[in-house]
Amino acid sequence: MKIAIDAMGGDFAPESVIKGLNQAKKELQDTEFLIFGDETKIRELLEDEKNVTILPTTEIVDFHDDPLRVVKTKKDSSMVRAIHAVNSGEADAIVSAGSTGALLTAGLLQIGRIKKVERPGLLTTLPSTDGTGFDMLDLGANADNKAEHLRDYAILGSYYAQHVRGIKNPRVALLSNGSEESKGSQMIKEAHGMLKELDRQGLINFVGNTEARDILDGVADVIVADGFTGNAVLKAIEGTLSTVFKLLKSTIKNGNLKTKIGGILIKNDLSSLKSMGSSAGGGGSLWS
Repeated sequence: MKIAIDAMGGDFAPESVIKGLNQAKKELQDTEFLIFGDETKIRELLEDEKNVTILPTTEIVDFHDDPLRVVKTKKDSSMVRAIHAVNSGEADAIVSAGSTGALLTAGLLQIGRIKKVERPGLLTTLPSTDGTGFDMLDLGANADNKAEHLRDYAILGSYYAQHVRGIKNPRVALLSNGSEESKGSQMIKEAHGMLKELDRQGLINFVGNTEARDILDGVADVIVADGFTGNAVLKAIEGTLSTVFKLLKSTIKNGNLKTKIGGILIKNDLSSLKSMGSSAGGGGSLWS
């Protein structure tokens, strides 16, 4: 397998990108990496160049760049060149921490969509209290969706959970403002009917609607949402966890001696829990 790496994409590139690549190379020893970016900086940061091909580029896609103009105005950027490598068959996949909008637009223009999928969705695996985690999409690729898009997300998410994460007959739930079938916007109600039909056909295992407060409890293996709601829920989860840990830290710091001793005893467990719930600990998202 060959993976194209956008070494210059992201707030802390190329340092964070190459640091991650150095770790990935130790686990993916049979994988080849095509690294696009500043050759000098890349060589300085790489631990070794085994299974690596460095392809120099002269431009960087900025988060402020117009996504629609990137492909035309920054043809020699690390992101556009890496996407082109997938389109031409030089690479099987691309990894980028750059602008989500630019990555989506350039990917659609150069690589295109999966057949019969009208809108790509952004998917990631989030932690759950039962330890198995769950896949959620769309997390913000589209601000406006139709019921048909959510139907596609259910199929894509179910396929990913089964074939990539190894979950047998993954449970698919639709995010709504209530678990009852009658709850939700018109789009959600229409999507509910479509997902029920997919379940009847044996294409997915649809378990009905779910509320945002329940998704971390492992009610489903795949949570389907429109992009606006999915992104808002994701940010709310991240913000809530961050606030809870700040409050815990403040309580321990300002507490009595017994509280401080208790804080020391659970410090490592809290660190592990914080890492599990952070955006950094969760890894990246993928387009489906």
